[in-house]
Amino acid sequence: MLIDSHCHLDRINLDRYDGKLSNAIAAANERGIQQMLCIGVSLDNIQTVIDIAQAHPCVFASVGVHPCDVKDGTATADQLIQWASQEKVVALGETGLDYHYETESKELQHESFAMHLDVGKKIALPVVVHTREARADTLALIKQHGSLEHSGVLHCFTEDWEMAKAALDLNYYISISGIVTFKNAEQIRDVVRNMPIDRLLVETDSPYLAPIPYRGKPNEPKYVYEVAQFVADLKGMSIEKLGEHTCENFYRLFSRAKQYLPQ
Repeated sequence: MLIDSHCHLDRINLDRYDGKLSNAIAAANERGIQQMLCIGVSLDNIQTVIDIAQAHPCVFASVGVHPCDVKDGTATADQLIQWASQEKVVALGETGLDYHYETESKELQHESFAMHLDVGKKIALPVVVHTREARADTLALIKQHGSLEHSGVLHCFTEDWEMAKAALDLNYYISISGIVTFKNAEQIRDVVRNMPIDRLLVETDSPYLAPIPYRGKPNEPKYVYEVAQFVADLKGMSIEKLGEHTCENFYRLFSRAKQYLPQ
């Protein structure tokens, strides 16, 4: 069994599935991907993400505003708390910092990220963190506002082992996407080799960043199998054993998800 710990189901291409998300989810299920976490990124899509999770037994939701979307409006703490109280919501985010695309909105990003972390600490929910070219500030804000007990995950990790280790010291998890399969991703492969197995997650970030051999094509949750196989090979273990560990890690971090598992 595998879990896609980060995907955007409201954005994936459904042409091959007769326009039905249920068919895309079934295709993932057939490959052993039994659960997936659908991520909110903006004020416009948060309710959509919640609705998707509530309509599909194997989907959970995370609610928040992405750093690249804060300029179009960010959430208040009360809004986050209200969304987080809805059924199937297991995390806050995607939040964080992005200095690659959005350097002009640094102040807004800082305020939004700090607020997500504060709310996560208050309501005991983990936080899904995006970080790009903002290493020092990301870690500093997590230290200042985050929770050690209800921590979070640095998703689609593309930094080096030094940052990964700093995140581990803050009780954070590291999620690996299809980027690990890319030719120029040796830095990420080094992180995977060094990572303790009890802090590792796998994801697609679909519809983005499809792994080899699907690079350049629309990504979808069923391709987390290729990510997991590649990571398993790097760790010198079977994909079945990696699946056991990453699923256990997922439910340890996103502990609220356990109550929504099919009986």
